[in-house]
Amino acid sequence: MKALSPEISALLDKLYNLRGEDSVILVEINKQRNKATEIKTRTTEEKKDLQIRIQELEQLYNDLNSQGEKLTNLLSNIDRDEYATVLDHLGIDFNPQNLVERLNKTLPRAIDSVTMDTKKAEKQLVRVEEEMNDAIQQIEDLSIRRDVALSNQEKLNEYFDLALSGRISITRDSIVSLLEQFGFNSEETREAAKILMFPEDALYDYDERVKEKEQSGKSISDVFTEAKNAEPIVEEDVSEDFEEDLEDNLEEEEDAVSIIEEEPSVVEFEESTDGKEALLSLLSKNGIDYLDYTGQEIDNLIQHFDEKMIETNIECVKNTHVGVEIFVNHTGLLLDEELPAKIHMLLNVGKEPIDIYLNPNVLEKYSKEELEDAIETIQKNGMDPKNVPLMAY
Repeated sequence: MKALSPEISALLDKLYNLRGEDSVILVEINKQRNKATEIKTRTTEEKKDLQIRIQELEQLYNDLNSQGEKLTNLLSNIDRDEYATVLDHLGIDFNPQNLVERLNKTLPRAIDSVTMDTKKAEKQLVRVEEEMNDAIQQIEDLSIRRDVALSNQEKLNEYFDLALSGRISITRDSIVSLLEQFGFNSEETREAAKILMFPEDALYDYDERVKEKEQSGKSISDVFTEAKNAEPIVEEDVSEDFEEDLEDNLEEEEDAVSIIEEEPSVVEFEESTDGKEALLSLLSKNGIDYLDYTGQEIDNLIQHFDEKMIETNIECVKNTHVGVEIFVNHTGLLLDEELPAKIHMLLNVGKEPIDIYLNPNVLEKYSKEELEDAIETIQKNGMDPKNVPLMAY
């Protein structure tokens, strides 16, 4: 008997999370869709208000022109001397000529001001419509992604049902193809294929523990949290005779046989334990679930672990309200020492935190100096960086 290795336990945690309603993929898709829906609702109202504002400004422009012209003509045709006795006797200060001069001086400036306000509102309307259309497109794209994720989840559950019922009819290629869509790396897919094609007692014990916890009303995430503090699940050693018998029974399944014949991968876990524990502790302290990241991403963070830099970058996205979710699928940003400077640079030119959250690629694409050059180029071309979509930078 031997305990499941930490790597296999983590892999099972990840697989079972993907099987449930609180799958990190579905949770992230729903989170992004909710944000996009909020943007759509806000921009729809902003668009309506701006359209009304533009109509009012256009009407004001027309009234100032027409009424100003009529009043100027009317005053120009009045001879004060014809009414001098009445005006002087009653002490009325009425000088048509002075009023005409005043109109000719102030009315054009008033009309120009209305024209500028109209153009400003029209530019803002374009920006709001672009933001609204982007949100609508994102909602459509996320709906498609959610349908695909649910389909993949259904297939994953089907594979587990087959494995747990003892009906070994799954090919290695079909498992690998499915898990690649979940973002698993080659090592993870190989181990998952072994687990599903050749289920052992440890898998049944793990599944039973998950089902018991689910029946208690706890989410799969809660189950994983408790499982980390529970006694380790043990699995029986596979004897050489068993492997030989299994190879004989699966001679026609070349991919399956290749899995058995592979040399087991040696994971230097003990050497990386301190770095891994420090990283997971840091992520947990900041409300970040390591299950949001692939094993390859976690390994890369461990290899280049810099606690101060990671802490600084997490605090930056929190304080600027960009959100720690920006690091999902973009873990390299955690190790980017220029990240705070680049985020503040974008905020200073008028970009909203949600703009940065939805377009993390611009932070990966440019260094601080390159981003400064890109903004300067936009300004030299007579455009406001605030109104240029980040995807166009």
